[in-house]
Parts: sequence; C-alpha cells; structure tokens
Amino acid sequence: MARRREHAASQELDVRAAYNAHGPEIYRFALRQLGDGGAAQDVVQEVFLRAWRAMHSYDPQLASLRTWLFAIARNVVVDEARRFAVRPWQRDLTDGSDLDATVGTGGAALDERLVDSWVVEEALRRISDDHRTAIVQTHLRGRSHDEVAAELGIPVGTLRSRVFYGLKALRLAMEEMGVEP
Repeated sequence: MARRREHAASQELDVRAAYNAHGPEIYRFALRQLGDGGAAQDVVQEVFLRAWRAMHSYDPQLASLRTWLFAIARNVVVDEARRFAVRPWQRDLTDGSDLDATVGTGGAALDERLVDSWVVEEALRRISDDHRTAIVQTHLRGRSHDEVAAELGIPVGTLRSRVFYGLKALRLAMEEMGVEP
C-alpha cells in the first residue's frame, strides 16, 4: 500500500514538473487560438488532466513530453472551439482585456502551424527511412514522382507504393501520439 502511495506521489510530481515546464506555453498557445483567457485556462487544466489520466500511455521513446502535451492541447483547443461554435454567446461574457496582442494578427494560425509541424516531424521520425524519404520528397517538397524515383534509382511504381504505405504508417504514428485526424 505504501509503495502504491509513493508511485502516485511520484506521478503527481511528474505532472507538476510538466506543468511548471510547459503550462505557460500551452496557455499562450490556447489564448492565441481561442482569444479568451478563461477558455485558455480551461484548456491548460484539461490538458494536464488528460495527461495525468493517460500517463501510463506516454512513451518518451515515441515523442518528447512537450510534443505529447501539445498534441493533447491541440485536441482540447479544437474541442473548445467547437464548444464556442455551438454556444457563441459564451464569448461575449469576457471583456476582451485578456487577449494577447497577436490574436487577430495571424498569431493563432502561426501557432497552430508550428504545433502541427512539431507533430508531423515527430511522426515522421517513427516511420521507416524509405517511407519518410518518399513522403518528404513528393508531398513536402512537391517534387514529381518521376524525378524522385530517378534520383533514388527505383521504379516509379515502387516510389508510389512507398508514398502510399508511408502515409498509412504516418497516420498510424500520429494516432499513437494521440493526434486526432
């Protein structure tokens, strides 16, 4: 019984350390996305609650703690934005004094793209080198299949297969990270 309490206490300390290290940054991300300080605080609370509940599923070999927490935060922000869409009158309850200067100036879109790029980068690390190369060259760099296949010295059909199965592996890796499609 005492061992169980020690384990629970050590988990609590880990969540506290994670909150101290990443809480303010997650708050700023949520604030830029939602434009509401109260909602941003709710997001931070929900992120760490979900992280605490899913602590057993976190694997530092798969993603850094920061990436894992921001993947959770992204999902919570989406949920919160949907909640606002259903109840738009809730946004009118704040006076707007808690808005960050970057809200409305593209800062929100920049933050979301940044988090998305972290998540994709982390997921790309989890797939094979052949699949990663095929996806990066064709989808991210926009090169033609013929050009990439010639450069790699493989048939175009092989490259297309690598892209197809690489995208499936990438989708699976992102699901393992807790990112919703």
